Amino acid sequence: MARIFTQAEAKQLGLPGRKALEIVSGETRSRGVTLRLAEIPIPKPGEAPRGPHQHYDFEECIYVLSGTGTTYADSGEFPLKPGDTLLMPAGEKHVTRNTGKEPLLLLCFFPVADITKGTQEHASSPRASRKS
Repeated sequence: MARIFTQAEAKQLGLPGRKALEIVSGETRSRGVTLRLAEIPIPKPGEAPRGPHQHYDFEECIYVLSGTGTTYADSGEFPLKPGDTLLMPAGEKHVTRNTGKEPLLLLCFFPVADITKGTQEHASSPRASRKS
């Protein structure tokens, strides 16, 4: 049966360095997809950047709704602007940073109903800390 999910129903997640709402996942009876809305704030002077994370067994597809940023990954640096989509391979460490003057708003899609089992946050690394 089709179902509409509202932002008001979304689960707020306590993820480091960003606000995140989990809109669809196994908790909402999805069998094979997770959808999150992430907001990465403008960095504050002197604020320590968060470290990268990785998803071991599944890809992440990131769509930029608004703002600008850069994703720092094992395979390189990827500047982002509204309308861009980034496909992150399974297992690749990555972190997205806000490089603009407004919050960076992202839709993040995962092809699994529960991403917590296959995701790990890491301490900040020299590559991921650049241009914080």
